[in-house]
Amino acid sequence: MTSWLHEERLEAVIAEVRDSGASRVLDLGCGDGDMFVRLAGEQGISELVGVDICRASLERLRERLAQSGCVVPRIDVREGSMTDPTPAMAGFDCAILIETIEHIDPDQLSKLERAVFYKMRPQTVVITTPNAEFNPLLGVPKHRMRHPDHRFEWDRAKFRQWSTRVAGVAGYGVRMRDIAGLHPDLGGASQMAVFTRSDPAGSD
Repeated sequence: MTSWLHEERLEAVIAEVRDSGASRVLDLGCGDGDMFVRLAGEQGISELVGVDICRASLERLRERLAQSGCVVPRIDVREGSMTDPTPAMAGFDCAILIETIEHIDPDQLSKLERAVFYKMRPQTVVITTPNAEFNPLLGVPKHRMRHPDHRFEWDRAKFRQWSTRVAGVAGYGVRMRDIAGLHPDLGGASQMAVFTRSDPAGSD
């Protein structure tokens, strides 16, 4: 995907994090840290934690952080799984999953749902994933996906259906939007769901 589309996606997510008023942010599947490094420069965040299963990606992220101008007081990068969270991953104000769910086998999505929306249960969850309808504009053949590691790529109707169901059963509200290079018929290169917990006081 071209860099300007990626830039638009990052800016859209950062705007949602800012609007949520989150102080403690969890980046699930942080990878090399394109989003994480930017969040590390956000004044309103007091704690930022990144989690990824790839040790090499985390090492590259640590190198990038060492060269960046971080302003967040507490920053941590951990090797771990978003589908098998530790107790320390619970209680954050906001969790973001940027272009990560499509790397999970569809039969494991229920495990992700339980981990994020029941065990971690942040106040806000921001999820982005590729919009399969946009693939022809990127030159992706119909029989292929954008990345060889993708297990699925949803159209907007499928992502809305999944997000609405998850929000309803987990006690969240959700709103959807297209992001990154909007097309009048095909939507954006990516699609975003922003989940807001219905019990902001923290009752479970």
